Amino acid sequence: MIEPVRVLMLGDIVGQSGLRALYVGLSSLVRQSRADLVIANGENAFNGFGLTSEIASRLLSSGVNVITTGNHVWQQRKILQEVDAFPTVLRPANYPAGAPGRGMCSVDLQKARVAVINLQGRVRLTDVDCPFQCARKLLRSVAADAKVVIVDFHAEDTEEKESMGLFLDGKVSVVFGTHTHVQTADERILEHGTAYITDVGMTGPCESVIGFDSAVATERMVTQMPLKMVVSDSPSAIRGILVDIDPESGVAAAIERIERIPGL
Repeated sequence: MIEPVRVLMLGDIVGQSGLRALYVGLSSLVRQSRADLVIANGENAFNGFGLTSEIASRLLSSGVNVITTGNHVWQQRKILQEVDAFPTVLRPANYPAGAPGRGMCSVDLQKARVAVINLQGRVRLTDVDCPFQCARKLLRSVAADAKVVIVDFHAEDTEEKESMGLFLDGKVSVVFGTHTHVQTADERILEHGTAYITDVGMTGPCESVIGFDSAVATERMVTQMPLKMVVSDSPSAIRGILVDIDPESGVAAAIERIERIPGL
């Protein structure tokens, strides 16, 4: 029997609380899950908005293999000049031509070569290039290079995410959604062998509003005042999915939702 590739995909890391949870809990989670590869979305890692090279370096040295991002990737503007130095830190591939960084990378494992693609949705988000056409184009370039292909689709809209899952069913191993910070309960293997979930949730504060201080977030809603969102400092959970993938066919065999609170 061929041993599957086990990939751990973690949702948006939110602020210092989310980072602390990952630094403390990732190694034991990898050991317990026997994960071969760890992918984490880092676009909210710096105080809830953006990513820095310092955080990226520490995440990569802490056991994360690939960092994906989304619409907040450029909010710490220094990363614009530094992202090219990180071959496994991705920004959405469907950003217009000329954007720094890369939207896809490959990682060589003992079991298989794995391609990771980062895409961003367009519904209620920035009007970037079409993620569907971008995915189609990128898959032509990785078809002979990697059997295992994983897509982080950073998008707001459930309809758009489910459409992407079905669009790529049988063409990639996993389509996992990020951005909404709320873990959905619709994980499944689609008809043609692609593992899918609408959103893997966040690695961030449990007592919060999508990772941010609940009092500030609620006041914003009640008063409609443009108050600055502040990341909650409550204990964080690590959330995501674990997927088993056949290394020869790229077909997903199993998908499991993950939620861990380090120390509990």
